[in-house]
Formats: sequence, structure tokens, C-alpha cells
Amino acid sequence: MSHLVFERPLVSTLADRMGEPRRLIQMLIGPRQTGKSTALRQALSHVDVPAHVALASIDSSSRDWLRAQWAQARTLASASGGTALLVVDEIQLVDQWSAVVKELWDEDSWAGLDLRIVLSGSSSLLLQKGLREGLTGRFEIVRSTHWSLPECEEAFGYTLDEFLYFGGYPGGAPLRRDENRWLDYLNDAVIEPSIAKDVVAMEDVRKPALMERLFRLGSAYSSQELSYRKIMGQLDDAGNTVTLAHYLRLLNDAGLLAGLTKYDPKLVREKSSSPRFAVYDTALMVATYGPYRSFLLTDSERRGRLVESAVGACLLARSKKEHFDVHWWREGNDEVDFVAVQGEAAIGIEVKSGRVKSLKGLTAFVNRFPWARTLVVGSSECPLESFLRGEVPLFT
Repeated sequence: MSHLVFERPLVSTLADRMGEPRRLIQMLIGPRQTGKSTALRQALSHVDVPAHVALASIDSSSRDWLRAQWAQARTLASASGGTALLVVDEIQLVDQWSAVVKELWDEDSWAGLDLRIVLSGSSSLLLQKGLREGLTGRFEIVRSTHWSLPECEEAFGYTLDEFLYFGGYPGGAPLRRDENRWLDYLNDAVIEPSIAKDVVAMEDVRKPALMERLFRLGSAYSSQELSYRKIMGQLDDAGNTVTLAHYLRLLNDAGLLAGLTKYDPKLVREKSSSPRFAVYDTALMVATYGPYRSFLLTDSERRGRLVESAVGACLLARSKKEHFDVHWWREGNDEVDFVAVQGEAAIGIEVKSGRVKSLKGLTAFVNRFPWARTLVVGSSECPLESFLRGEVPLFT
């Protein structure tokens, strides 16, 4: 099934929001190439409201352009009984877009006009910066995460191994029979623009080449702890640990690579802990792994890292929607792959995969935090496929 026909659950959420009376600006945010524009088109087909759709571009979109699009939508609303939709895709390409949106939204609020606004963009960094600066209290976020196992199974007929290897980028699915084409797609359509146009667009990225090397190193080491001292030893012109930690936070905000911190309820050691790398999609790990990527499915040690990365990516995606934090834990030789934390509740998660691993880390974790629950992904009680399909509740 083509992903142009398949509809993600995200589509019904968007359609419901578009069909509601004007309340808040709807912000569709997510990493590049996760199908945001397709979801918008599909949602619009389910809504019986006149809509004006505008596609921002880096060459032609200015504040005056945005005002003109808004004016067209207002005219459409006036001609159709007072209600219309304005959808602007890639809104972050409009300079100082949040100030213009605030001004025009407040004008419509004062006039009582039912002009519903849906904005989307791939640069979550720039979008969230704009939201914080000017639109507080006027918006709600709809998140487009990387595609999940059940979505890839239904839309593309993926097997588990295909999902582990090719990840959740819908545009790459038709290319998976030609791995070189798939790799070119990942690099040219996902990795390079995500870093060069999204992350580096932030004014405080002074070493874009270092940023990219950090991303590629961290992605290849996904599911592993690497101290900042070791990271600096592998990167030329690495600057200092403060710079690396800052760049890693930016990569996390862009939905590319997370640096998970150690779990500590007292939050004393968390900030200074060595990061455990976790890609937001296993395709990023595969694309940066180098000539040995084919062993990621066949070698037990490497497959274990890939499976752990898939579980981590699943947790990161769920954390955005279910509002919990993802950490890891180690004390001495005892280690737990992931710790999901929601309020005072915590659950230690160990991943059983191709590697022979002891579960003594979970035992030590529970002894240290007796209130915490535990979960073994890959066990008979929690098969890997069940977890990746979202069938296992974390917090009940």
C-alpha cells in the first residue's frame, strides 16, 4: 500500500482539530520526511470547510507574503459564511513569522472571525523558538513522529527486520530494494538538510562541521555510552564539553539524536553524566554505520545494538505524546538500558536481543529504587514486536 493512500492516526487528529470552531492555532511539528505535508492533504480531504493552502519557500516567503495569504483566507471566510481554514506549510521559512501570526490572529480574535489556522514545519527548533517568543497561550502542538512498526507494516508490508534496518521514513520505503539509492535518500533528503537547514540555522552553531561529525559519531554509537572525553578524542576541533553538550541538545530538539542522561531522582548527577546515544530512527544509525552496516542484522552484538536503538526510538516517540522522560541507569557494573519517568513513577526497561545479557542490572535497579517497576522487552511477557507496536502500556 502506498503511504499516499495509507492514513496515519495523525490524520484523524488533524481533521478533528480542523473541524472544531476556532480556538487555538494548530502547530504540526516533526522531523523532516515524516509525512507532514501528506498528512495535511489527507486531513483536508476529510473536512468540509473552505481552505486556503499556502506553501512557504525560502525564496519568496516574507512577512508581506504571509499577510497576503492571510488576507486571501479572510476573504474566503467572508464569502463562505464566516468560516475558513488557512494552512501554511514550512512556516519557519518566513522571517519573524511568529510576530506576524500573533498580530493577525489577535485581529481575528477581536473581530470574532472563525478563521482556523494550521501551521506546519520541519524545523522544530525554529518553530518552538517562535512559539515561545510570541505565541504563548495561542497554540497547541500536533506532533508528527517517525513512523512506527505497525504503520510501516500496514503501509509498506515491512517485516520486523526491514523496520529495524530501514526505519520509519516513508519516502525511503520504495527505495529499500536498492540500498545505495536508499542511502542517498537518507543523506540527501534527511540528514544533510536536517543539519544544514534546521540545526545550523540556529545562530549559536559556530562549528557546523563539528555538529555533523558529532551526529554521525553518535548515530553510529547509538545505544552506547560515550564520555565527553572520548567523544572529544574522536572529533577534530571538538572544542569543549559545554559545546558538545549544547550541540547534542540541538540534535535532540531536531529529532535526530538524543544524549540520554543517567536516571537519578535527586537530579544531582544527571547534568554531568556521560550521554548514552539514542537515534530517533534506526535508519539514521544504519546510514552512518559505514561499510559494516550489513552486519547490523546478522552479527549478534551489532543486532543487539540495533534492536536497543529501535526500542529507544520507540520510547522517544512515545515520550512526546505520553509526556514522560527517557533516561538510562548505571551504577558500577550494573546497568539498565532505559528508564522511563513520569512524575514520581519510574520503570526500568532492559532489552533482550541477539546478545547474551544478564538481567542483574534490573535487580540492582529495583534494590536501589524499590518503588520502580521493571520491563524486559524481548521476553515472553513482552515480545519485541508487541513493544514496537505500542501494545505494552508503560504507565497505567
